[in-house]
Amino acid sequence: MGKQTRMDMSGRIALSLYRSAGYALRPFMPFLMAVRRSRGKEDGARRKERYGKAGLPRPDGPLVWVHAASVGETNAVLPLIHQITEGGTCVLLTTGTLTSAAIAEKNLPPMACHQFVPLDLVPYVKRFLDHWQPDLALFVESELWPTMMSEMNQRDIPLIIVNGRMSDRSYQRWRKMPFAIGQMFGSVPLCLAQSEQDSQRYQALGVRHVEVTGNLKFDAPPPSADMDALAGLQSAISNRPVWIAASTHQGEEKLLAQAHKRMAMRLPDLLTILVPRHPERGEELWTQIRQIVPKTGLRTKDQALQQDTEIYICDTLGELGLFYRLSRIAFVGGSLINHGGQNPIEPARLGCTILHGPNVQNFKDIYKALDESGGSEIITTERDLINILTRLFASEAEVHRRSELARLALQPFSGALDCTMMALTPFLNPLKINAELTKASGMMQR
Repeated sequence: MGKQTRMDMSGRIALSLYRSAGYALRPFMPFLMAVRRSRGKEDGARRKERYGKAGLPRPDGPLVWVHAASVGETNAVLPLIHQITEGGTCVLLTTGTLTSAAIAEKNLPPMACHQFVPLDLVPYVKRFLDHWQPDLALFVESELWPTMMSEMNQRDIPLIIVNGRMSDRSYQRWRKMPFAIGQMFGSVPLCLAQSEQDSQRYQALGVRHVEVTGNLKFDAPPPSADMDALAGLQSAISNRPVWIAASTHQGEEKLLAQAHKRMAMRLPDLLTILVPRHPERGEELWTQIRQIVPKTGLRTKDQALQQDTEIYICDTLGELGLFYRLSRIAFVGGSLINHGGQNPIEPARLGCTILHGPNVQNFKDIYKALDESGGSEIITTERDLINILTRLFASEAEVHRRSELARLALQPFSGALDCTMMALTPFLNPLKINAELTKASGMMQR
């Protein structure tokens, strides 16, 4: 038996063990989902979708299944979904979070629908695929699930990775499973990667055909905002100095609150708007922050922003575009801890100068461009943050200059949407023709 044959067999065994573990865990899934629902992470009314039970009928004709993890990936892929449906092909979008579902509900075109992604267990995935029967699957960034991939491979459903990203952490984790990755990645006909580094990593994992098409997030429109809500908050803020700390993670908020407390000694009217990455942490965070800054409000408690509110925790779903419009200064979280940083594209495009910590490896090239342009600045300590905020609040002209530099730094990254659509043409054109035939057949029957 040759080495390659042994590796293929080992890969099949590894996937078989993964699938068997799913069967063993199946009795515990309702309990797990109940816990997640109690923590605000699941929609109780739509819980059956997580078990592969469809909440909607399948549309007639060809169907493209697009899967995105959460908010950032959903916003990035929405323009692509619009272009696919404009060509006459229906799209099913699946995501795994409540926030992304809310965004999908507001922004999907008429020929697209949303469902929550099924848990990666064989019975649920089979049930999902039996109902929806997609003709093509597009998985966004690094959303790769062994059962889904193997089931689609068995059914000859092409799976293409779009806006492909492979962080160093994910890459090292996959490399520890060399016998399984050949079975998974070897069946992917095409990966459209964000960068050359992502391309090299996907190729090393066994994807045969990889193209670098850029990052779709640069071509996505900035997040929208309710204009009435914006006007109300702007009126409440009036002329107070205000800054945004967005997409923050546990381990960062305490430092930010302490920095606010010290800054408020110099700027008594200072307002900090704190937007946690995971909104379900809002009440817990509110309890913690009030021990440092007593005059802290929580948006989901219907606590209106008052003149004496010092820190306003905004833990609502789908309103980040609203909060970014309230200040020209934005700290982007996930960067003071070993998380890798959150996406700075949205605040930069909405006219913010960017502050961030040193851990930004998830968006390394973007932060490098922003830092080198002068549109962003690195902080590592509470003192750094206080000094930078003091400097920025003292000069409106400096804030305007740096926010413009941030916006200009992103321009060379655009164009990914056109490149992605061009690369997908050989897969989408046959579906478009079939969609036209289905439409013509329906008209003849009427």
